[in-house]
Amino acid sequence: FTTWDRSSPCFVMDKVLRIPCAFVTQLGSCMDEKTPLLRSVDALRKQGLRMLKNIDIGTAAKTIHSFLGWEQEFFVIKSDLYRKRPDLVNCGRTLIGRLPPRNQQGELNYFSPPPYEVEKLLFNVKSTMLKLGVPMAVLHNEVACAQHEMSPIYGHASFACDNNVLFMEVLEREAEKLGLRALFHEKPFAGINGSGKHNNWSVGTDTGLNFFHPGKTDTARILFVTAVACLTHGLCQHNEVVRCCVAHAGNDHRLGAQEAPPAIISLYPGHGFEQHVDAIIAGGPLLGYKTEKMTADPKASAAMPAICGFEDRNRTAPFPFCGNRFEFRAVGSSQNCSFPVAVCNTIMAAGMAELSTLIEGGMSHRDAVAKLFQDNRGVIFTGDCYAHTWPDEASRRGLPNLHNTPLAVATFNSEKAKSLFRQMTVLSAEEVDARAEVMFESYVITIAIEVSTLINMVETGIIPACATDMATYTSASTLAGEREETYLAIKNETGKLRDLYDQRPQDLRAEATYLCDVIKPQMLEVRRLVDKAEGLLERGLYPYPSYEELFYTHHS
Repeated sequence: FTTWDRSSPCFVMDKVLRIPCAFVTQLGSCMDEKTPLLRSVDALRKQGLRMLKNIDIGTAAKTIHSFLGWEQEFFVIKSDLYRKRPDLVNCGRTLIGRLPPRNQQGELNYFSPPPYEVEKLLFNVKSTMLKLGVPMAVLHNEVACAQHEMSPIYGHASFACDNNVLFMEVLEREAEKLGLRALFHEKPFAGINGSGKHNNWSVGTDTGLNFFHPGKTDTARILFVTAVACLTHGLCQHNEVVRCCVAHAGNDHRLGAQEAPPAIISLYPGHGFEQHVDAIIAGGPLLGYKTEKMTADPKASAAMPAICGFEDRNRTAPFPFCGNRFEFRAVGSSQNCSFPVAVCNTIMAAGMAELSTLIEGGMSHRDAVAKLFQDNRGVIFTGDCYAHTWPDEASRRGLPNLHNTPLAVATFNSEKAKSLFRQMTVLSAEEVDARAEVMFESYVITIAIEVSTLINMVETGIIPACATDMATYTSASTLAGEREETYLAIKNETGKLRDLYDQRPQDLRAEATYLCDVIKPQMLEVRRLVDKAEGLLERGLYPYPSYEELFYTHHS
């Protein structure tokens, strides 16, 4: 059954009234992404107002809001070339393909203007979204070839999540009109950056208090320090749940791949704030964190100093501070924002509940904040999350490294996770179990489609091309080089992939683990050989559009 989400406005598109809805069973169990989000907003409101009362700040507030500003990354290619790639059509990503000599070296694409056809698309999308009540604030190239980004003005979380789903639909429609295709997969092309959907998330009151902005008054700064303590508690105590909300087959190709944060969830509040945390733990006051904005002086008479934030932005961190919000950078580009935001709201509500419990039990505000920081200090990390030493350091801090989806999802319906969702009235134990099963099943289905597609592409396209190419060298075998060895290896390793897949276990969790640990490495071996063959085949024999064609054909 569906019921209107009254926090997200209705709108008319193509003469059809669209009503944002929650989707539940007859017994009220959720079957969607929106219902947990709406419940989490209620939990945030309840625990937020409780906390404000306990710390005697913002007591005039009547409600608490969750805010979201999403950054949608995507690729754009020619639609006719897309239809000639069975892997893109069926899987959303390429399963084979070599990088061209010029790909993303030097990040030149990021600093270039969008190609004419893409620029036309982005402005068409911007115009359409504005008519639908969603002003887009940002559009630009991203680092990888053919990669771009658009972002709106932030809004209330439920409304913003709906706007993102709408944006993805509008982008696909407008792209098709121009003979283009938008790709939302997290890693459509190997060897270059993938796409994310950074969730800029914040919490505030109806009276204008932003929990994550230090502000200009002592009251605002105390609220900020208190709120970050609550977030620190939530991220540390419920680390696995946060990891699970971004765990899926597509994101496994991206997390930790030098364009995204690692699978280890940590909090980056800034170097200055980290020092302030240690001072509070040592007995210092809540006040004392300096929030003066810095300037960057170009040291040229024609250019004035640029105004900077009071903390650097750490782009290697999954949860960095950005001046008036935290940016959840681990969300995948194909995801619905609703569940990641629901989890952020839930762990924040849990942190505020813990703080309130301590104060209501007789502890002072300062001491309660200090205890949250001290008990959860390990989740705060201001170093380089890409460093090869970070996994070992994270392990010493007690942070889990759930580096693939089966590992992550196996923790989702733990008793601790169920207790969190039950106490915050976001999900029942039955709903948690059901969601875990769906996540496993989605993973298994995704890999199964990829295996079938890869085998089909090799057997009907690559092997015939190899045979044709090999025939060219019948009377000149000394020129064949590694061709015969490589082409035979493709056939043998593809057969091995088929045999391994046929041996998969039938238990859902065991199957997901088997596909991850056994099948994916074998797919990569097949790909390695096919990509080597692409560099050996006579020009014109490779049966699918190349990466070079996909990246650059639509550039004028």
